[in-house]
This record gives sequence, C-alpha cells and structure tokens, in this order.
Amino acid sequence: MTKRKAVVNSKDCVACGCCIKVCPRNAISIPKGISAKIDRDLCVGCGKCAKECPASIIELEVAEQ
Repeated sequence: MTKRKAVVNSKDCVACGCCIKVCPRNAISIPKGISAKIDRDLCVGCGKCAKECPASIIELEVAEQ
C-alpha cells in the first residue's frame, strides 16, 4: 500500500481555512494567516483537505518511506 501525504501550493493558498475544518488529524495550520501548512507527521493522506479546497491547490503525493 502506497502512503500519500497532502501538499499545499503555498504561493496560491489564500488561507481560507476550509482545509483545517475537515482534517481529522488536525494536521493543518495557517501560521501568521499567510497560507496553509501541513504537518506531514500527522497527515494520514485521507484527501479530505484536497477535496474541500475551493482553490484546488492541495494535492496528494506519494510519501517517501
């Protein structure tokens, strides 16, 4: 089974917070209100944040093992 992790394209993030509301592991924060940041240690790769993002700037990538 391949592990996935969410990744934010920070230059396009508008810090709306939609992703934070749906993350089941509280792995997402918006430091200084600038853009979302994902804690890769907490992220389980469920993809809920990517589906919820209105700007479609969160993607799931294969995580290094």
